[in-house]
Amino acid sequence: MSIPPPHGPPQEPQGPQGQSPAPQGRFPYPPPRFTYGGGPGPAPYGLYGPYGPRPPAVVNGVAVAALVFGVLCLVPAVGLVLGLVALRQIKRRGERGRGMAIAGTALSSLGLALWTAALASGVLSDVWEGVKDGTRGNSVLALAEGECFDSPGGLEGWTADADRVSCAREHDGEVFAVVRLPGDRYPGDDGLTDTADERCYDLQDAYVMDGWALPATVNVYHLVPSRESWRFGDREITCVFGNQDPQKTLTGSLRRDETTLDAHQLAYLEAEAVLDAALEETPESEYPEDDLPEHTQWAAKIADALAEEARMLRAHEWPAAAEQAVGDLAADLEEAEGAWAKAAEADDADTYIEHTDAGWDVTDPYASVTARHALGLASTPPEYDEEVERDTGDGGMKV
Repeated sequence: MSIPPPHGPPQEPQGPQGQSPAPQGRFPYPPPRFTYGGGPGPAPYGLYGPYGPRPPAVVNGVAVAALVFGVLCLVPAVGLVLGLVALRQIKRRGERGRGMAIAGTALSSLGLALWTAALASGVLSDVWEGVKDGTRGNSVLALAEGECFDSPGGLEGWTADADRVSCAREHDGEVFAVVRLPGDRYPGDDGLTDTADERCYDLQDAYVMDGWALPATVNVYHLVPSRESWRFGDREITCVFGNQDPQKTLTGSLRRDETTLDAHQLAYLEAEAVLDAALEETPESEYPEDDLPEHTQWAAKIADALAEEARMLRAHEWPAAAEQAVGDLAADLEEAEGAWAKAAEADDADTYIEHTDAGWDVTDPYASVTARHALGLASTPPEYDEEVERDTGDGGMKV
């Protein structure tokens, strides 16, 4: 065991005949000796003072962080701020790390300039396209419309992996649209979610033109860019069909568009879509007594849509097996058009309700079952969690 030197000022050793030895360097006496590295020896320069050994100055942690962010150059603004903070702390506290703080500040400033130039020139977008090309395989970035995939953990939370599988077998999701977003500013998580909800729900009918063929257990999901991938140019929202229970799967493709339907099925669904679009524009006021003009205007739109659908059905040349059924449906639509036209001209709520009830009876979706069956389309009306109700005018509700 070694014994450290005594506290207090070191005693100046005496030379021969009581004379002090000649000075060595900057010190008037030899440097103190104490145990270092397991044996006696001179103390390292700067580790002692007039009263014996002292600990070295602490390295400033913010300076280290500034250097790390400066080297990585991922978020240069953070490295720049940390470098400036570190320089101020080092000056005030007498800590070490000034060189690291200066280096971190310089590298972050350079990185910030490069990021700005890259954004202005579109280089990052090109880089991101290269990243996407390099991730063809099991990445969500590689998914395209019409593809089915499995993802670890199902369709909940964040994921970067997606294994393409045949839509004929069980799968977690089916991509029905890919939306490219404009602009450079990150819209935030909530903004991305709102946009994805709106765009994906608007696009689902183009992929599944026959709404009757979409099971009630199917829900719409979406994959959106993260804040980090956005910086590299990721601007795509991927719209996905999946089971309402994100841990369950789907089997078979849901696609019902021009790639999977024949000409007769397409003609029928395009005619039907005219009426569906008008029916979705329901009045904001719940009852005709609240705003009769709004309801009569809507009734006029329904009448026009019914007339247009009937015209489109009669204009197409149907196969023999479906001709009679489609002709009967067109006649029903023309009868309903007359009832809705009268509702559009009603002067009071009671008259309006009388004619719309007659129109609803003829516009019943079940009237199209025979025609759909003849054309090979889904012939079972879709089921919804909430039943659609309408006022009958007598205090009751009719589905």
